[in-house]
Amino acid sequence: MNLISKKSLVLAAFLSMTACAGQDYSSAEVLPDDTEMEQTIPETDTADKTTAEETEPAAFEDTTLMESAAVLKNYDHLDPKRMINSKALAEAVLYFDKNQSRIKNKKYMSLIDFGKRSTQARFFIINMSTGEVTAIHTAHGKGSDANHDGYAEKFSNNSGSNASSLGYYLAAETYYGKHGLSLKLDGLSSTNSKARARAVVIHGASYVKESSVIQGRSWGCPAVANHLRDKVIGMLKGGSLIYAFAK
Repeated sequence: MNLISKKSLVLAAFLSMTACAGQDYSSAEVLPDDTEMEQTIPETDTADKTTAEETEPAAFEDTTLMESAAVLKNYDHLDPKRMINSKALAEAVLYFDKNQSRIKNKKYMSLIDFGKRSTQARFFIINMSTGEVTAIHTAHGKGSDANHDGYAEKFSNNSGSNASSLGYYLAAETYYGKHGLSLKLDGLSSTNSKARARAVVIHGASYVKESSVIQGRSWGCPAVANHLRDKVIGMLKGGSLIYAFAK
């Protein structure tokens, strides 16, 4: 068995009792899309606006099998209810551990599972101290879900795509825009390196509800319900790691 295969087994073993729900094919209420014009965001100084195009952070593949297993063991308190895809969580943990020097806010780490239908709570915010997970609903981009059935099927890093982007992000500084308090994101992966230029941010939206409905589509932002906006931004701002994936 080669190293890649062994590493895959380690990732699969980590939090193997995953409780990821199956695809929801039932009909559901459909919320309207973002009716505002696609936003731009004001440029402000930030401590670190380095993107993947300038320097790619260390990836978890750089570690050996034994190193990976040892790192994962240190984080086995995370997600005690097994709410998150176990392979994605293992990937995020290894990335978090490998890049701690550039992650300024280590209190929380988040994963967004765009493999889930928008009827499901798929934005997972992890308290890195207690391991507890807060799961909330979030929107995906219009360009990711052409028929508005709640499933994100296409992802892009291109301006004008109106699609969500996968990869690792750092939550950056806040600003006030058309949606009120909002949180800028810096893409760390080649698949999301244009996030700041595309104005992909976390903001509150009337078209996102904490209920099992098909959420409205954004211009590519992982928008959250208005009543959760301040809480989510307050936890993640200042350099928290976010991993958006679809498995």
